[in-house]
Amino acid sequence: MMTQVEHIGIAVKDLAVSNELFTKLLGVKPYKEEGVASEGVMTSFFQVGKTKIELLEGTSPESPITKFIEKKGEGIHHLAFEVENIYTEMERLKNEGFTLLNEVPKPGADNKLVCFLHPKGTNSVLVELCQNID
Repeated sequence: MMTQVEHIGIAVKDLAVSNELFTKLLGVKPYKEEGVASEGVMTSFFQVGKTKIELLEGTSPESPITKFIEKKGEGIHHLAFEVENIYTEMERLKNEGFTLLNEVPKPGADNKLVCFLHPKGTNSVLVELCQNID
């Protein structure tokens, strides 16, 4: 079961410039910057109430974020939902007919296990499931 929107992922060309912009916009500084080598991204997180904003900058031309920006420009990349048990939720969604982009959860940013749903089955919105690793 999805418990809440955990974060909104926003693809950006320049993390440093976007960190400044979102610091001014939100009135808070990012609480964390982190690289995820397996995804080819540098991330930055802002806390806004119970929801987080994750800025993502591609670190190579092959990065999914770099390709996303080339195709669609900067902007909302994905919506992430917190789940209590990612394995159970993945199985439930698979049984409901959704296509998972990874068959097993993988380590993501901010100490999470993550799985993505194919946007073709979610009205063109990339959906991420995430569960704290703790």
